[in-house]
Amino acid sequence: MRLPPLLSPLATFLVSALVFMFTACATGSSTETQATDTSATPSEEASEQNEGKILFVLTNHTVLGDTGTSTGYYLSEVTHPWSVLSEAGYSIDVASPQGGPVTADPKSLDMDDPINAAFWENEAWRSRLQTTLAIDQVDPEHYQAIFFAGGHGTMWDFADNAAMQELTARIWEAGGAVAAVCHGPAALLNVKLSNGQWLVAGREVTGFTDAEERAVELEEVVPFLLERELRERGATFDGADNFQENVVVDGRLLTGQNPASATGVGQAIVEALNSEEIAADDSP
Repeated sequence: MRLPPLLSPLATFLVSALVFMFTACATGSSTETQATDTSATPSEEASEQNEGKILFVLTNHTVLGDTGTSTGYYLSEVTHPWSVLSEAGYSIDVASPQGGPVTADPKSLDMDDPINAAFWENEAWRSRLQTTLAIDQVDPEHYQAIFFAGGHGTMWDFADNAAMQELTARIWEAGGAVAAVCHGPAALLNVKLSNGQWLVAGREVTGFTDAEERAVELEEVVPFLLERELRERGATFDGADNFQENVVVDGRLLTGQNPASATGVGQAIVEALNSEEIAADDSP
């Protein structure tokens, strides 16, 4: 099921600000008679409602094949879902195949994006990306969902990581959500469930399309084409036009096509974890 395009993060922020201002004006008279306001903030209330943890997984790989060109994770594919999930009250841990520091693709460092800028200026958040957990040290029982951020680096260190495959399968089979955006679905290619089936087999997914890879002229640089490999694993691949927002939801499997889809994937994770239908879905 493909989700429709959603409000931009900046538009969502502005709408929230207007609602806050209106509420503050409407309740101003009552607060004058109160010496102390002990009510929880919206973020505190969300945190009380959503005490679960979500694991973000980022690439350690930093070079595009033999080109010498720098790559890594794509910044907005981390910051936009992070913003959505933090606002919803979820706590986030960060892991990578090797652990330790991860590097953003220089092309993704768009500080005209207010969400990127806010994240980049927050030393506490950025420090989390210098001390990521090694994927083979992660306990899947601690997480309600796992999310694979994209960036071309993932094409070299996600698909064949056995610990990542096992972790993903265990979270899925425990009823958790599995999500990925852009090149992040490379992590899903070789995930095999306890019944011997590929996780993506017979399920609707999306990711960076072969057409998009050709458009950025990297089809001969990456070790494989993501769309082609997902199809070979039996997935029903649902691609949109190049670089257009596209989020595909198949039960607890949530995927986005490209950077424009990152916010939508974050929102889809929140909806999935809060859905009674999803919570009751014990299918392997």
